[in-house]
This record gives sequence, C-alpha cells and structure tokens, in this order.
Amino acid sequence: MGWGHYGNPLFQSTLLRYDAELNLVGDLATDWSLSDDGLVWRLSLREDAMFSDGTPLTAEDVAFTYTAASEAGGLADLTVLSEARALDNATVELQLSEPRITFVSRLATLGIVPAASYDEGYARQPVGSGPFQMVEWREGEQLVVEPNPHWHGGEIAFERVSFVFGSEEAGQALARTGAADLVGVPPSMADAAPPGMKVLHVETVDNRGLAFPMRPRAGETTEAGTPIGNDVTADRAIRVAINQALDRGALVALALNGHGRPAFGPADGLPWDNPEAAIPGNDPAAAMATLEAAGWTDSDGDGIREKEGLKAAFQVLYPASDSTRQALALGASEQLREIGIDAQPTGSSWDEIGALMHSQVVVLGWGAHDPSEIYYLHHGDYAGVDYYNTGHYAKPAVDAHLDAAEAATGFDESLAEWQAAAWDGETGFGPKGDATWAWMVNLEHAYWVSSCLDVGPLQIHPHGHGFPITHDLPSWRWTCE
Repeated sequence: MGWGHYGNPLFQSTLLRYDAELNLVGDLATDWSLSDDGLVWRLSLREDAMFSDGTPLTAEDVAFTYTAASEAGGLADLTVLSEARALDNATVELQLSEPRITFVSRLATLGIVPAASYDEGYARQPVGSGPFQMVEWREGEQLVVEPNPHWHGGEIAFERVSFVFGSEEAGQALARTGAADLVGVPPSMADAAPPGMKVLHVETVDNRGLAFPMRPRAGETTEAGTPIGNDVTADRAIRVAINQALDRGALVALALNGHGRPAFGPADGLPWDNPEAAIPGNDPAAAMATLEAAGWTDSDGDGIREKEGLKAAFQVLYPASDSTRQALALGASEQLREIGIDAQPTGSSWDEIGALMHSQVVVLGWGAHDPSEIYYLHHGDYAGVDYYNTGHYAKPAVDAHLDAAEAATGFDESLAEWQAAAWDGETGFGPKGDATWAWMVNLEHAYWVSSCLDVGPLQIHPHGHGFPITHDLPSWRWTCE
C-alpha cells in the first residue's frame, strides 16, 4: 500500500536503514556494494532473520519483493530495476537498467515480504521480519501491534502499542485525559503540553512552499480533464517577486509559533542543497521593482497590479483540515497584498486540490533523506505525475543536470549536479533561475510525550506523512514504575 514511500515499515525489515545521523547501516544486509558501472547492487544477508510466522527469510524473498514491487506500478518507484536474482540463500543481486544513484534509498525503505505467502490480502494481514506484528487494524480508527517474537533486532519494551487515528483536536483531547502517551501536535500548540507530558521538538527537512503553475493557460488539460496553466504565475517576474517579498521569519513566528526556520529551497542544509540558488526575501521594495520592470502596475488604483488587462490574482489552495498550512496561506496572502498581488487563501479537500493544483498555487510540503525528491519535483518526465511536478515545469538544461546526478558513479560525485540543477550560474529551478516554487518554512515536528516515555536519540525528520517519530519505536523505553 505504499507505506515505504514515506515511512519506516513497522512490520517488515529493509535491506538497509538510516541511523540517527542519517548514515546508511545494515538491517537485513550485512554487506553491500555497487558495481563500477553503477548497474548492479550485490548484498549479503544476515542468516538469523525470520518472518513473524517463524519461517526463515532468504535471498529468494528479497528477489521476489523487488520484482513484485517493480511490476506493481505503485508508490515504490522501482522502474529502473531490470532484474532481482538470488545467487544463494544469503546473497542477492539487483540489476538496474541504467545507473540511478538514488536507488540506494529504496534499499532503506522497501520492506521485504515472504514469497511463499504474499497475496492480494497481504496489506490487511502482513507477515514480515520487522519489529512488530499486527494484532488489529480498524482503518481510520486504530491500529494495534505487538512485538514480533522472531525479530532479529533485540528486546522491545512494550507488550502492545496502539496507534489512534483522528483529528488534531482529538489527539490533544486524548493527551489531556491521559489516554495517549505520545501525540503529534501542530507547532502552534506545542508549548501547551498538559500535566504529565513534556514537549518534544524535532528538527526536520519537512518544508512548506507555494508550488506555482509554470505554463500559460492555453486550454490544455490533464488526462482527467482538469486545467493546466495559469497566465499570472507563468510570468517569471511574479514568481521572483513573491520570493523577494515573503518575510519567512514572520511566517515561522505566525504559523509555527517560532518552532521552525525559514525555507529557501527544497533541501535546505542537506548535502545536495545549493544556497547560491536562493535570493533574499523580506524585501517588498525589490519585489515591487521586479513587478514594475515586467509591466505589472496598479493602473486603476484598486491595490492589485495588472498587466495587459490581467489582474495579478490567483488562489492559494491548502487542505482545510491542516491548521499550519492555513496559517501559512493566510500569512503569505497578507504579505503579498502589500506588493499588489491578490493571493486568495482557499481551504479545500485534497480531492479538490488534486483537480486544481495544475492551474492554481498550492501550499505543498516535501522533505526527504535522499535527493530523488529533487528529481521528481523538477524533471520534465514527472510533469503532472501525482503531486510531484504539479506546475508542469520542463527545462532541458535542468533535466540534463538531474539526469547526470542520477548517472553519477557515487553519491559524492552526484552532489555538484544536484546543486547545478538548482542554479548552474545561468539557469536552474531555484529562485535565481525559473523560481518554480516560493519555499516558506521548514517545520519542527512537535510532540507531547509522556514524562515516563524515553524516545532516545532521533534523526532529523523527513516529511511527516510517514509519522517518522516511529522510526526508532523499537528502542523506546518506559521509565516510570
């Protein structure tokens, strides 16, 4: 069901995993190597791994899992895998059709399933070699898990763990009544933890930004018949001016209660980030000069600029259930009105956003532990695919840098190309170039945690859809009698 697309599997083991410092370490794999041509991963497996039904995990299960996932066309992107083969019980090779340096992240996210028992009902009754096994799942209400007695990773301190699903308000109510021991809360609420609970702030690369439609409106539609393009945001001057005008520090204070940091790109501070691609913000005068030079003026005195009869107006869509994105949309709208842009905050359902995100601006969030996300957000091949390149951006020079990064013979060798895709001195997807986004903030993930619960050291979190706090759940400990 695509869980590995965002989160660490609860029920399965992965070949590799990220530790607290984001180093890749072995989980099922004890040794791994990539061939000089970048086409073959060879991995040696531990021989004590067992599924929760007591059967041993072998290289055949790994080969089956990768083959099935590559053929499924689901959220796990394994399109570059041409063959997975078991050389013996403890050795597997993964053959790629072309070099893809970010394929290593799939080794750390795709959970291994048993070849002998995997079927269409697996998602509801999973069998894996991970730390937990399922007891009960009432979709949208509650998931109950217990330790897998055959897990190779050591002791787990809890007999059972229950995940309760619901709104932000419902989670806070459970915490206040003592019914929950850990609750994810919006940053604006974090400092109001109830008695018996402490506040936990975790640094993240979980960002929020304004995703722009990049094409003019020309009657083009998606396969589903939804419109593509926006004549206002197709003008680079509009996109650059928004980047110049946004006071990101004020947005951190307003929407995150100060618990976060300004965002200027999709991967701030990570090795593949390029700070040179950014332009200074909180400069309304520069933004207005940019607009004036491009012919956007307020000729009728209503406070909204226009150009050749076109008003500088568009919707800013956000999911109505997300208080943080709502605050960001409202705050950005107020700031942009000062430079003569009418950005209209509009709360919608995700279904409505999905229909309009190629023709209106959307508050979207990303953030990952590997640079493949940069590829998905900006490569022309992903224009209009899922929630990736919603603006239908396509630029050959940027695509060439992204392709060169993926084709690099090593991760360190790929970094210069990732950075050049954002800005190579002449062009790029960043604000100095085509300004495909106006990034606003990087969140801190905020939690209320029982004073009796020790969650140990935590890695920098990626985007929150996978509830990354659970990455180290097997090592949590209860400290009270």
